[in-house]
Amino acid sequence: MARPAIAIIGRPNVGKSTLFNRLVEKRKAIVDAKEGITRDRIRGTLDWENRLYDIVDTGGYIPDDVDVFNAAVREQAELAVVEADFILFLVDGKADPTASDKDLAKLVRKSGKPHMLVVNKCDTLETDDRQFRFHELAIEPMVTISALNGRLTGVMLEQITAVLNPAMAKQDEESYMRLAIVGMPNVGKSSLTNALLQKEQTIVTPIAGTTRDSIDTAFTWYGKTIVLVDTAGLRKRAKVSDNIEFYSNVRTHSAIENANVSLVMIDAEKGFGKQDKAIVDLVIRKGKGLVLLVNKWDLVEAETNTMAEMKKEIQWQFKGLDDYPILFISALTRRRVSNIMKIADQVHQARQQKINTKLLNEFLRETIKKMAIPAVKGRLIRIKFINQVRTAPPLIVCHTNYPKLVPVNYRRYLENQLRETFDFSGVPIKLSFRQS
Repeated sequence: MARPAIAIIGRPNVGKSTLFNRLVEKRKAIVDAKEGITRDRIRGTLDWENRLYDIVDTGGYIPDDVDVFNAAVREQAELAVVEADFILFLVDGKADPTASDKDLAKLVRKSGKPHMLVVNKCDTLETDDRQFRFHELAIEPMVTISALNGRLTGVMLEQITAVLNPAMAKQDEESYMRLAIVGMPNVGKSSLTNALLQKEQTIVTPIAGTTRDSIDTAFTWYGKTIVLVDTAGLRKRAKVSDNIEFYSNVRTHSAIENANVSLVMIDAEKGFGKQDKAIVDLVIRKGKGLVLLVNKWDLVEAETNTMAEMKKEIQWQFKGLDDYPILFISALTRRRVSNIMKIADQVHQARQQKINTKLLNEFLRETIKKMAIPAVKGRLIRIKFINQVRTAPPLIVCHTNYPKLVPVNYRRYLENQLRETFDFSGVPIKLSFRQS
């Protein structure tokens, strides 16, 4: 049974993201004094009285604004209302009702969904009288709260629970795989998210930096629950110009940390640059599965060997990418997009595989037969046995008499043989040499 969804809507800067962060008990949505920080719908989980609810934060609703961002934000808020089971309509208790509030009240009434008018910024008992000015919106029930200090949010949740009354106890709904889409600004991450979900889940514009938060969306793929995370574009630290972009970068780093597999996107027209290399290196250092996606391939004038030549160029610039899948796609036309989930799943399974110790030691004997370990400083090096002590990412321990003397080229040889024999494509492997 799906969890009930609660959408938080309101005009800009009424405290929607502050309330969202309080309900999910994380600083997940970026909060700033500026208006219009939140753009896409951001999802989180509310745990209340042994029940789980999906909470959806939306961008500030501005009716009839033709600005490209405001129109897209308005569309996302309207979609949130359509998909929600309960609507929290948030207003600013420090201000009188505005034209935007009145338009939103009409939208809420028209939806026919269970709803509540929440008068925010009522930080003390004396400020509760502010609610009376909002009776003209004709929305009932009405509660006063302070999203900032948490005042009366429990009362609000009690009333929501009484309406929704979900017939499901709290249960562990861990996803099968968390898949983060990362890359530089404007490489097509949100377009790919929409293509994989087959719906307009995130806002797409030609303007770099459109996505600011990391946006989680769960969907089912062949009976498996996948959480897809669209992230803000990563730029060099020196080029990060304001606090909002800084916090966007922090959330993107966190999304990579929490993911099982990262889809690193690059722009086919711009090629594989230094910042792309830095992002790939970050994913590998964190031990995550990696699939490199060369997007906007529809814009490249393809000749017979164009794809092979670009793949060769990428692998020449970053030698480690020989061991990771590279796909050439177009998120806009959805060309080869259908292959992404299959390859990401293969990488995820490879990252989780645990190899039997007996098989590993049979592999070791055959590998040493092919190429013996060279003596170093007159000392004969012997690897006595190996075993895998961790998965996701794999950590394989080699027990040897002289761990510090094993040559770098032989370590690489062992890793390459491991990859070929046990199919670790797309997965960082760590080899540890210990005294034994």
